[in-house]
Amino acid sequence: MRHGIFANLSFARASRSVLVIFALVLLMLPIGVTAAFAQLRGHGGPVRALAISSDGQTVISGSFDSTAVRWSLARNAAEQVLRFHADAVNAVAWLRDGRAATAGADGRIAIWTSGKSEPDTVLEGHSGPVAALAASADGATLASASWDHTVRLWPLAGGPPRVLDGHSQNVNGVAFAADGRALISVSYDQSVRIWPLSGSLAPTVVAMPTPLNAVAVNRDGEIAIGGADGRVYWLAAGGARAGEVTAGPRPVISIAISPDGAHVAAASIGGAVAVIDRATRSLARTLVGPGLPVWSVAFLPDSRTLLTGGADNIVRRWNAATGEPIDRLLLETTGDPLAAYAGDRGAEVFRACVACHTLGAEQASKAGPTLAGIFSRRIATAPGYNFSDALKRLDIVWTPETVSKLFEIGPQAYTPGTKMPEQRIGSEQDRAALVQFLERATKR
Repeated sequence: MRHGIFANLSFARASRSVLVIFALVLLMLPIGVTAAFAQLRGHGGPVRALAISSDGQTVISGSFDSTAVRWSLARNAAEQVLRFHADAVNAVAWLRDGRAATAGADGRIAIWTSGKSEPDTVLEGHSGPVAALAASADGATLASASWDHTVRLWPLAGGPPRVLDGHSQNVNGVAFAADGRALISVSYDQSVRIWPLSGSLAPTVVAMPTPLNAVAVNRDGEIAIGGADGRVYWLAAGGARAGEVTAGPRPVISIAISPDGAHVAAASIGGAVAVIDRATRSLARTLVGPGLPVWSVAFLPDSRTLLTGGADNIVRRWNAATGEPIDRLLLETTGDPLAAYAGDRGAEVFRACVACHTLGAEQASKAGPTLAGIFSRRIATAPGYNFSDALKRLDIVWTPETVSKLFEIGPQAYTPGTKMPEQRIGSEQDRAALVQFLERATKR
């Protein structure tokens, strides 16, 4: 499970998107986004990725709206909108020389110098969405993880990338080891791979009990991994299992380790962020936002301030030590589209889907098509939506049984070719509640 429970309901258009995962909102940012908002509003779609500069003064965000934005944290304002990618910007990273890297569902990576309207360099080679980026500490290499099942190591001085091939499913996270001698990748295939960066040694492969969505490495070498089962797992630098903790009931989408190494922040598709004490392997507190998926988290250098990017299109700022929002306006929320279904278990299961799907015929499609009239409709035939050829070829009619089956075995197995993030609902009761809710809520 990852990046939005219905994030394309398998009939999503598979337009090379993630959160992953990724269902996409192809909305464009206003050109002059300069108003100062404490919560950094401006994106026209969910905030998929965050990276904070080493001095803590600037953040770059990537969004489902196909743009990246460079923000001044001192002024709480957007300084530049970066427009290049043809699809969602799934990953961002700062390079040692002060430049920024963005990567998208279009499979491309762009390297940007501050203030320039066009990228300095475009790195091409991936045949699927790029889901994660990591820059080496020495500034020489950029690593990328892709849904084409590969990891690539790009020499920033130029030259062809080194391709690390071995994962059997989408690669969702990548990070350099603390000593710079290895690269860690995590995948839907339920494995962690630790790749030596010198010599010809084979990677260390660590089997895990769940699909994996994110990885971060502490300065002492310990590896933190976010799982689709809602848990954070720890590995020693060599790959030995070193503990786990339940962050919540929903898949962990993004992970960040505080610079002082004391805490791990684990963002959830359910809308909460768990702050975990590394030393005790315990849940210290939970940050509760507006109830929509949180796609990205990043700590500021002070180790106390946490930024989150979510499905409400806003970058929010939190005091990770208290669990409280720093800015008063962070408490501001929009109307709840499921308010009329309060107490309905199926509506609660569906809550993670509202960022990507509407329910009524009068409502426009969002990241995915509207679900109005879904039952008895053939897959990939909803009017007004651009579906992929892979989905159009499938012989599926949406019924209570087929919708339930989709979430029982997951979209990768039931609708091969979809770019819907891997998503399963293990509880038969929850699947039944979801189907019953959709039967009521999607009638035309």
